[in-house]
Parts: sequence; C-alpha cells; structure tokens
Amino acid sequence: MIALAFDGTWDGMLSAVFDVFTRGINHFTEPGQLHLLRPTEPLPLFADEILHVEVTDEKVARVWQGLRRRLPAGPLSALTVSFLSEDAAMDTVTLRYILKIFNSPTAGKERDFSDDDMLEVVRTARRVRGEAHRMLQFVRFQKASDGTYFAMVDPIHNVLPMTLDHFTDRFADQHFILYDRRRGYGYFYDGGEPRLITLPDELSRVASGFPPDDIMAEDERLFQRLWKTYFKAIAIPERKNGRKQRQDMPVRYWRFLTEKH
Repeated sequence: MIALAFDGTWDGMLSAVFDVFTRGINHFTEPGQLHLLRPTEPLPLFADEILHVEVTDEKVARVWQGLRRRLPAGPLSALTVSFLSEDAAMDTVTLRYILKIFNSPTAGKERDFSDDDMLEVVRTARRVRGEAHRMLQFVRFQKASDGTYFAMVDPIHNVLPMTLDHFTDRFADQHFILYDRRRGYGYFYDGGEPRLITLPDELSRVASGFPPDDIMAEDERLFQRLWKTYFKAIAIPERKNGRKQRQDMPVRYWRFLTEKH
C-alpha cells in the first residue's frame, strides 16, 4: 500500500491525483493499493511507502480542467459535494473515482454503478445534500443588539458553503452571521460579499447558540418569551409523540430551538 499524506482540502485532493499520475501509479485503483491520509489520521498499519502531497495552483488547475472535460455537470457536482462529507474514508474512494474517470478509455464511466466507488460517491453526495436541505429548514436566527442576526449551526457535514447563497438571497437587506460551531468558522453578511470569520475566544459564550442577554436585542428577548408561551399554550400533552418529532427533525437540531431552550 502507498499512503499519500495530504492537507485534507479539495485542492489537496486534486494535487494528490496529479502526483499519482506523475509517479505512474494511476493504475492503482483497487482497494488497499492507495490510501489518502489526512493530517489527523494515524499511519496505516500496512503502508509500504508514504508520499507527501504538495499543493500547487498548477496541479489543481490541470486536474480540475481535466475533470470538467470528462464529467457532465451532474456527476461533477456530486463529486465535489461528496467531498464536503468530511468522511476520511471517502478520501480514498474519491481518489479512486477520479483515477478511474481519467483512466477510462470511453466516456460514461461515472454511470457505471456496478463500480462500488462510483456508487458510493453518488450515495454520499445524496446524504450531504440532505443535510444541507435540513439546515435550510431548521436554522434559527436571533437578533443582536446592533441589529445583526445570528445563527449557530452544527451540521454533520460541511454544508455551510452550499447554503450560503440561499440566506444571502433571502436576507439580502439584513446583516447576519451564520456560524458552524463544529468546524469553528462562519460567514458574516452585510449586504456585500459574505466574509469568512472565526469567533474569538472571548465570544465563546455564544457557542450554545443562545447569546447572553447583554448582547441580544430587547425585542428579541420579548419575541422569544412570546414564542415559548405560544408553543406551550398550543401543545397537547396527551398527543405528544416524541418518535414522530425525531423523524421530522433530528434531535441534533433541537439544541438551537427557542422552544427547547
């Protein structure tokens, strides 16, 4: 087995593909022949050689252009979306997928669902898109004292980039922060181009998703109390169905709901 240590980014993935072809091992497309290694992963037990992938703009551009020529828009989108799963096991699957696309003498290899790698990329992309859709449904914003709306999220997959356009279109005239607690980054939008941000340590107190009273708008506190009162008033305890609630909304989203806080 040959292990390729890369930085865990999409550019790193494309650079790894370039290095595989440069070393003439692009025919290693069977499980157990190649393994992509993220910085946080332990070394594989049976690795015969470890190669370190250097990311360069030239490598990334050449591999990306090649993929755009060989893959239709749908499969190309599925490939990039599946990478947002951040599943380390998918890294090597993705590498083999790309190698098979380039190695195939004819077009249409991406539709060969008898190939486990082709099928797994499609399945993973479907799961990531499902998570992005749930985030659009369940995200809750709260108004800070300066008028900025704030939402903390904790998605399983790295779907923030997939959902950003939806929120900038919907709240085009609003200032907001959408923050991924699990990955420690977010976006600030003030009507212009969204800016990538990270919260400093002194703001760690908002990590629960519910900013303290001293930074919340006065009317926000009022509306939250009104919503809790309404929610409690319309609830029928005898008809409570926890199983149905969990089916409709995964429990991991409950922590950011006003009525559950």
